[in-house]
Amino acid sequence: MLNRYLPYAQPWLYRTATTHRFNPPTRKGLSTMSAYPIGTLPPVGEVPPTMFAQVIRSNRLGEPRDAFQIEEVPTPKPKRGEVLVGVMAAGINYNNVWAARGIPIDVIAARQKAGEPEDFHVGGSDAAGIVYAIGEGVTSVKVGDEVAIHHGWWDADDPWVLAGKDPMIARSSKTWGYQTNYGSFGQFTIVQDHQCLPKAPSLTWEEAAASTLCGTTAYRMMFGWQPHVTKKDDVVLVWGGSGGVGSMAIQMAKAVGAIPVAVVSNDERGEFCVQLGAKGYINRNDFTHWGTPPHWTDDAGQKAWTASARAFGSKIWEIVGEKKDPAIVIEHPGEATVPTSIFVCEPGGMVVICAGTSGYSAVVDLRYHWTRQKRFQGSHGTNDEQAIEYNKMLTSGAIHPALGEVLAFDQIPDAHQRMHEGDLALGNTAILIGAPTRGLGKK
Repeated sequence: MLNRYLPYAQPWLYRTATTHRFNPPTRKGLSTMSAYPIGTLPPVGEVPPTMFAQVIRSNRLGEPRDAFQIEEVPTPKPKRGEVLVGVMAAGINYNNVWAARGIPIDVIAARQKAGEPEDFHVGGSDAAGIVYAIGEGVTSVKVGDEVAIHHGWWDADDPWVLAGKDPMIARSSKTWGYQTNYGSFGQFTIVQDHQCLPKAPSLTWEEAAASTLCGTTAYRMMFGWQPHVTKKDDVVLVWGGSGGVGSMAIQMAKAVGAIPVAVVSNDERGEFCVQLGAKGYINRNDFTHWGTPPHWTDDAGQKAWTASARAFGSKIWEIVGEKKDPAIVIEHPGEATVPTSIFVCEPGGMVVICAGTSGYSAVVDLRYHWTRQKRFQGSHGTNDEQAIEYNKMLTSGAIHPALGEVLAFDQIPDAHQRMHEGDLALGNTAILIGAPTRGLGKK
């Protein structure tokens, strides 16, 4: 029997979209008659002058529930190398919690400082939809194509990119829908042509939209840092195993024959991870040594901290069934957990980090780092090659989107507020925008 914690495999979801009615606000000079209602899009190729979007403005930065508001804004136009996509569904990620709060950066002010004119932000870094218009020079997609969008954005003329180096390390690299405007939380989004991936025909719009950022991020972390790539029989420790990145990392590890072990905040989340393929899980609330460890000169404090960290490592051995440490540690909490990650990682292994959701000021005991020759690797975004490989895994059925929520358009502020407060959905979250209901788009 399929377990209830696999919403992808069963038509059951933790929270489902509800039909919310709203009276679309108008801005001076814009008419609501020019925009199509949410849940609809015009005929393919017909681009309306305005669209509805969830908009953040500088004067309301703060709590996400207040920062996002539905507004009618001009529909963007694709420039050279760009594509206009009608958004059928979008995904939710922590980056637009940051955008809403203006922390660690005010993305609106940063773009205006760079010369962009808009005084607002339309976020969203996951989308599935239909190509409605293409800019000059675009040949990789055509109007009418069904696509999923990866979030890597860079300047094609960047000397780093032209030299054939990884574009996500280029100075011009950005996260689409966070550092760029007109992301997926509007009826139309602007992307670069190389970001467009063929939508997996076996997936609905919401399934195709939900996991691309988290999935490609996880792929880069696990397979993008030679020679430390996840392989058969490797133990892979996955922090936040029930979240977006974690749920994808567990599946990818399992798909290549590795042994994923999840770290979660409660048993419900742990059971979800096991159903995704984790060998087992650790409830982090069973341990108390989180945050900055005692100074190395504090003998008593060091002994207590080390004892708890060793107990955590022993739990990994218990799950694996032998004294085998993680070859790869998938990190994102940051400040609270990095010291433990460095401690338990196997000699010569890698801790790879993509975020700092618990804070950015991590303290590392260098004795466990240099003497055991471990790698601490930052990882951000995805390049085209990694996104393509991720999409192949998704299309083939080797992994699935781990869809935990499908929400309505006007639930975007609340979804980000809950994420900010730690009330994360299991797996990934999708938002219906152009799609009128769940279950559409599957071929």
